[in-house]
Amino acid sequence: MLTSGDVVDLDLGLPQGREAGFHHPAVVVSAQRILNAEPSVAYVVPLTSTVRGLHAEVTIDPDDYNGLGTRSAAQCQHVRSVSTGRIASTRGNLDAATLAQIRETIAIMLDTRS
Repeated sequence: MLTSGDVVDLDLGLPQGREAGFHHPAVVVSAQRILNAEPSVAYVVPLTSTVRGLHAEVTIDPDDYNGLGTRSAAQCQHVRSVSTGRIASTRGNLDAATLAQIRETIAIMLDTRS
């Protein structure tokens, strides 16, 4: 079962334009109460090892828990829903503070902060 903050490997398919595509690690950002129902779709934020320092990115350093091998950027501007069937494996899980920072960045981008 998926957990919020899981770092997963998945196939995003053929990209169009500047969107993320192909095989990527990504962070599961769906709410845990939704994931507990074992949905067929989950919200993810792709990760990249190309850290650009954009306001829409959250930098993540590798540690013993997240399964990343290199410093990465969560590309919050590319948040998307994917079939859980696209998820090949789980590498690890992000700490609560980093997951909260990613969710806050998404909320700012979508203007949903209260």
